[in-house]
Amino acid sequence: MIELIHMEKKYENATPLRDVNAVINDGDVISVIGPSGTGKSTLIRCINMLERPTNGKILLDGEDITAPKYDLTRVRRRMGMVFQRFNLFNHLTAIENVMIAQMDILNRSKQEAYDTGMALLRRVGLGGTEFQYPDQLSGGQQQRVAIARALAMDPEVLLLDEPTSALDPTMIGEVQAVIRDLAASGKTLMIVTHEMNFARAICNRVFYMDQGGIYEDGTPDQIFDHPEKELTLRFIRQLKVLEIVIDSRDYDFVAAGTEIDKYCIKNDVPLRTKYRIRLAFEELVQQLLLPLVGRTRICVAVEYARSEETATVTVSYGGESLNPEQNGDEFSYSVLKRAVRDISYVYNPDGEYANMVKVVI
Repeated sequence: MIELIHMEKKYENATPLRDVNAVINDGDVISVIGPSGTGKSTLIRCINMLERPTNGKILLDGEDITAPKYDLTRVRRRMGMVFQRFNLFNHLTAIENVMIAQMDILNRSKQEAYDTGMALLRRVGLGGTEFQYPDQLSGGQQQRVAIARALAMDPEVLLLDEPTSALDPTMIGEVQAVIRDLAASGKTLMIVTHEMNFARAICNRVFYMDQGGIYEDGTPDQIFDHPEKELTLRFIRQLKVLEIVIDSRDYDFVAAGTEIDKYCIKNDVPLRTKYRIRLAFEELVQQLLLPLVGRTRICVAVEYARSEETATVTVSYGGESLNPEQNGDEFSYSVLKRAVRDISYVYNPDGEYANMVKVVI
């Protein structure tokens, strides 16, 4: 069990952690989420004593590991760390990367370290790559080597700092599969992540971080579906709804498409649904509305309801009543109509955006 007691971390120009208190039970799988700059990575680096807290205590099974003369080698033996940038030694092969800490810290023989390393590389799906160097491996493979290296120390706790953030989207799944296996093994895990659906699927607790600490601590259902505090609610809503504002015909169309793709990846939107969201955006905004509305600002909101497997694209704009079905390009409207479940139009002259088109996919 890990207990954080009034933990604080100060830097010269910032204090990312203020009075953090929490209990992490054996076997907990905790996802750490929150906006950028709220101390998520600092939290797990302090727990592993890679960063020494400025004030407060960290108890590991009752031992104060922040005590001035505490042997930090004991911490390294009990808590493993996986970094977002892999931190592999480029001059060592995959198996050598997994072996080196075993021999240096655990005093294992070369043969024992090799046998353990080979078993772990096979466990993370990398049998046959043991003699390859990091630059010969994909990003996903390098991260799996890093996980094998951490596991080789037989840690009781594994801390993962954004383990998929540096990966191409095509490689994220292979690393997530390994972490899912670890979560099911009963090992204590803390994972800083921006992959919300992945976090929800594997954890039993969620730490939402804001205002210098753990702002809300709860089950996945509580945090993602029924957050109790205002900042948590705002953050979760921002995750669930993508907003794109278009104020010129010369807006960055490619960047808007990229934002839609990122949103779909983060929310685990099925590929077929993603394509239809893109099509709705392109036909409704690009083909139908932009030629008609001139300089009027257009607000696009994309929301995916995972429980219902339904996506909604809502497009709002000002001006006089302008129904794209009656005023826009007939071919584009027919393409859009065939690709979606429903299209509706509402005009409210008293609203901030008088016109609203809602597309259900």
